[in-house]
Amino acid sequence: MRSALAALTSALLLSASALVPQAAAAQGGDPAKSHEISFVALGDTGYIPAYDTPDDDDPRFRTLGEYLGNEATEWLEHNRGLSGFRATPWQFEPAIGGFVPASGMYPVAMAAAEVCKREDCDFGALMGDNIYPDGATLGADGISDERRFREMLDQPFATFGEGKAGFTLYAMMGNHDWHISREATEAQLEYLKAHPAFTMPDLFYRAVPQGMEGKLEIFVVDTEMLLAGTQVHKDDLDAEGNEIRNTPLEEWPDYVRASNARERSMIEWLTAALQSSTAKWKIVMGHHALWSSGGSKYEKARALRKLMLDPICRYADAYIAGDDHLIEAYTDDCSTVSGAPAEPVPMFVSGAGSKYRQQHVPFAEKQIAANPQMTNLFSRGSTWGFLHVGIGADTLDATLYSTPADQSGRPVEEARFTFPHRSK
Repeated sequence: MRSALAALTSALLLSASALVPQAAAAQGGDPAKSHEISFVALGDTGYIPAYDTPDDDDPRFRTLGEYLGNEATEWLEHNRGLSGFRATPWQFEPAIGGFVPASGMYPVAMAAAEVCKREDCDFGALMGDNIYPDGATLGADGISDERRFREMLDQPFATFGEGKAGFTLYAMMGNHDWHISREATEAQLEYLKAHPAFTMPDLFYRAVPQGMEGKLEIFVVDTEMLLAGTQVHKDDLDAEGNEIRNTPLEEWPDYVRASNARERSMIEWLTAALQSSTAKWKIVMGHHALWSSGGSKYEKARALRKLMLDPICRYADAYIAGDDHLIEAYTDDCSTVSGAPAEPVPMFVSGAGSKYRQQHVPFAEKQIAANPQMTNLFSRGSTWGFLHVGIGADTLDATLYSTPADQSGRPVEEARFTFPHRSK
């Protein structure tokens, strides 16, 4: 294995451009342009390499060869071979002193803006992890939050829907946005509340986009707070991609846990909100996925399914998440939820807004085999990308886009699916 990796790294250094992922061919022809409702969902957008300072014991890749060798090793672990190898785009970061993964924040923002212009988006959604690596810090690390907010929120997204009356980006917190303290997380919340380009009235909330009365309502939950309040085991896979069970429990700081009666009853709130909604289409959004195939998020997904699957299956038309840095589409047939509509509920992962993650192919295959209630429609890792949703009278069209590693910001259609209206 070592000699194979050395040969591969040597060959790649002779032609580094061979590592740049090529744009996949579009599927399904020209996108539809006549949806009644149109929006994009971008997750995990807030990565700027200079902010992501490694710990003292983390490796630093001083040469491109070291960086590519590490990428190839991880690819082998996740993909059963080097076929199709795609390294994460790189840059040399002086603040770190080595080669690091480049950010896709601006390429994804540009690609999504192009799709929104073409599809006449009514709104957008940021699926959390808006600020890496630690969310707001209240200046504890010597960097002002004003700078973070400007560089990771305002600059890439403030003009996103420019020219569209009523356009807004609905936002939520991800696990990285919760890293420092409740006060630091609330500092980001207050910034988003005050900024005219964003809408985030609370840590979890319901909202009807402008002009969508009776047509669409979204329901945003804080999945990090939900996970902090329940038991979640740590993810661990063996060499073949099998889940290792009965691992130690994850731990969360007390400040992430629900602090009042309303926060403690978030699932009851979601159920009642969905039940009381008069909108035809009901979309639930949260940072963490209920199904994903990166291989390092499955225990959180399992815990959240226990909490959230019942109201989503009973009353919602779709669930959209980020967190795992992939673009994916699933359905859950809701056979574990009595009284749910017959139609499966579509679920999407749009977490590739600035960072790559490899799909864990052996784990993904075993997850599909072990869970007949779940269907994996499409998964792609090692790319930047996002989700577009177009809603007509009785159907929801979901299109997953990537954008090339050359940082051109071009949208590349990867897959498109149509789902029937299912909520009552």
